[in-house]
Amino acid sequence: MAGPTILVVDDERNIVQLAKLYLRNEGYQVESASNGREALEKVKQTVPSLVVLDLMLPELDGWEVCRQLRRGGETPIIILTARGDDVDKVVGLELGADDYMTKPFNPRELVARVKAVLRRYEAGRQPTRVIHFADLTIDRDRREVRIGERLVELRPKEFDLLAALAGNPGVVFDRERLLQVAWGYEYYGDSRTVDVHVTWLRDKLAESGARIQTVWGIGYKLVTAEQLPARPVGSRHKRG
Repeated sequence: MAGPTILVVDDERNIVQLAKLYLRNEGYQVESASNGREALEKVKQTVPSLVVLDLMLPELDGWEVCRQLRRGGETPIIILTARGDDVDKVVGLELGADDYMTKPFNPRELVARVKAVLRRYEAGRQPTRVIHFADLTIDRDRREVRIGERLVELRPKEFDLLAALAGNPGVVFDRERLLQVAWGYEYYGDSRTVDVHVTWLRDKLAESGARIQTVWGIGYKLVTAEQLPARPVGSRHKRG
């Protein structure tokens, strides 16, 4: 079984390669990015369990990446700084980073810190049994969905898909991942069955403030109606 995914963000190729080597040897899956904008895209695409983030990045610096990650979720972050300046460490921690390391670093120490941060994160997590998104209330225990006070009747697979999307708002899920969520790893059928269930879900959520947005070529994510891109005037109506 594949281990947690770690995203390493650094524009120094040798550091990325070294971190990949040691983390993969410990069973982690590793993704990488070389600038801040690419890092934010990789977070949406891969949904990593932890981000190792250099502060001095091109295009979008590590401080801004950290801010945006914290606004969008609770993914653990270990910051890397090339300077021993305590200001970098303090600012990073104040922005929501979970730990820091000063470069150059021992890759074995990086692995140890990754393990420690993930242990703390998992120990502190309380499963969210009731999810609130826009005007939706999703109760995992009762397997009930309400729009405001109105109960919405969903098929079991529809519920599983919605709970996964609502539990990770704004995160893009590809079809394969949604198949695993709702049908399990043993499913070998056509991945387009996800599209059919999404169509049904959209119909049932039409009166809510939540929308399932298509991310072309990848999959789907849950957004509010206000977050959907504006359609050009005169264009044909097509669902998000």
